[in-house]
Amino acid sequence: MDMSTAEGWGAAIYLWIIPMVLGDAVFPPVPSEMAVITGGALAAEGTVNPWLVGLVAASASWLGDIVVFQLFKRRLSHVLDRWRWGRRVHRGIHEAIAKAGRSSTYGAIIGARFIPGGRLATSAAAGIADVSARGFSLCAALGGMLWAVWQTGLGYFAGSTTKLPFWASSLIGVGAGLVIGIVVGVIVTRRRGNRSPVDEPLDIPPEP
Repeated sequence: MDMSTAEGWGAAIYLWIIPMVLGDAVFPPVPSEMAVITGGALAAEGTVNPWLVGLVAASASWLGDIVVFQLFKRRLSHVLDRWRWGRRVHRGIHEAIAKAGRSSTYGAIIGARFIPGGRLATSAAAGIADVSARGFSLCAALGGMLWAVWQTGLGYFAGSTTKLPFWASSLIGVGAGLVIGIVVGVIVTRRRGNRSPVDEPLDIPPEP
C-alpha cells in the first residue's frame, strides 16, 4: 500500500478521521482539521466520497462534544485528575476556556469550533453552566455539520483547483483554514479576559 498516492489511502482516511476528530474534543493540538481536509482533497481525486467524509467528521465531532459536555455537566472532571495525562488535559481545558471565553450561548456552541480551542472551551463551559442537554446536542450537531462541510470543502476546493497531489492540496487547505481560524480567534479573544471565568474551582493536583 503506497500511502503517498490517493489510491493508496482509499477508505483508510475514514479510520483516521474518527479518532482524530474525537481526540480533538479534549486535546485541541490533535490535527483533526488536517485529517478532514485531506479527506476532501482525496475526494477531489475521486478516491473517496466527499459526503461520507463530511458525515464521518460531523458524527465524530458531535460525539466528542457530547463526551466533554457530559463530563463537566455531571461534575466528573475530577476523574481526569487521577492520571498525569488527565491533569494536563484538565488544565488545558481551563486554559482553553480562558482564551476562548466562557460563553455557553447556542450561537457560541455552534460557531466557536471554528477558532483554535473554541470547541473544547464551549463544550466544557456549557456543561459547567448546566445548559440543556437537548439544546447542546442539537447545536453541537449543527456546528459539527457546518465545521465538517467547511473542512471537507477546503480540501476539495484546493484539490480541484490546484490539480496538485492530494497531500499538497491538503497542506494548502490546512494553511488557509489555519490563517482564517487565527484571525477569527484573535478578534474574539481580544474581547475576552485571559482568566478562566468558570465557576468550577481549578483545584488540580500538581504533577509529581
